[in-house]
Amino acid sequence: MTRTYRPLLLPLTLALLCPVVGVGCSSSDPEVGGSSDSSTSTSSSSGGNTSSSSSGGNTTSSSSGGNTSSSSSGGNTTSSSSGGNTTSSSSGGDNTTSSSSGGTTEKFSFFVTSLVALQELSGSQDGFGGDLRFGETGPGAGLRGADKICATIAERSMPGAGSKQWRAFLSAVAGEDGKQVNAIDRIGEGPWYDRLGRLLANNKEELLNDRPSAADPAIIDDFPNEDGVPNHQPDPSQPEVDNHDMLTGTNDKGELYSATATCKDWTAKSGDTSEGRPRVGHSWPRNFGGGGFPTGGSSGAGFPGGSTGAGPGGSTGAGPGGNINMANWMSSLDEAGCAPGINLLEQGGPLPGTVTVGSGGGYGGFYCFALTP
Repeated sequence: MTRTYRPLLLPLTLALLCPVVGVGCSSSDPEVGGSSDSSTSTSSSSGGNTSSSSSGGNTTSSSSGGNTSSSSSGGNTTSSSSGGNTTSSSSGGDNTTSSSSGGTTEKFSFFVTSLVALQELSGSQDGFGGDLRFGETGPGAGLRGADKICATIAERSMPGAGSKQWRAFLSAVAGEDGKQVNAIDRIGEGPWYDRLGRLLANNKEELLNDRPSAADPAIIDDFPNEDGVPNHQPDPSQPEVDNHDMLTGTNDKGELYSATATCKDWTAKSGDTSEGRPRVGHSWPRNFGGGGFPTGGSSGAGFPGGSTGAGPGGSTGAGPGGNINMANWMSSLDEAGCAPGINLLEQGGPLPGTVTVGSGGGYGGFYCFALTP
């Protein structure tokens, strides 16, 4: 008997098996249980739980050490979390980015520029010194550059925060319009919070004290940097350092201290005496104990005589540091000069022979405020 092979039997057999074992029968068949409308969904997790779904858009969700959920309808959503919980959603074609590492962009509106950030942005281990132009030119370049530095650091610390209007707490003899600029007038009306959502001040009235009167107890005597870390000990694995001198050019009313207190409106860094001596405030109050200067701080009176300065005509302070108030966050003393430089060792005050912005204990840091939380 001759047997005849019939090629139609194989396709028929496969067709009968598809509903039973889930074999893909056609490259054009829609996927089941994943996403509709040609959408893409990607989900990954490390040390936590992650869920991701999409309808009509692309969704990417990842988590490290925490729980993350992300969903999208008709748009793209990116959500990431490190050490915390984040939920992000979008509909109607909008893009939303949300990140969490102990804070939210909703409140983040104040920080002290860290040494590491200034070194990285300046490209120098000594930082910017008194020249903060950061690529800006023309009248007011020093202030604009400092503002740009604030926004850049904020964005690096918390993606999305850099889109806020950030202002450096700096006074100047002349701004873009040629008129005097007072630091207190540059920063909005408040409230201001640090990277972790802790209150610095509700308004300017609270700011205009040696230490902000309503500040969170955790930060009132040690202002935090852009990462929310108290700046007196920026590396928790290392001892505290003497780094509290912050450039302001400002008196204790938040106004211009003197014509020689701004490193030529934050454009000079040679260290020449003609550039003046920048006025600095203390991000944490100095406590010398039994000698030298009074303790100050949030419960102390500071140095007698205040730190109002001599106005546009120049400083008439009696000592090497000018009018001294070791507790005031805006106006503590006159630094030795405008050249870049770092001094993190306690040496008792600005050194006349070391004409740098860090001579008295610092690195040329400054304060950054967002106009709105």
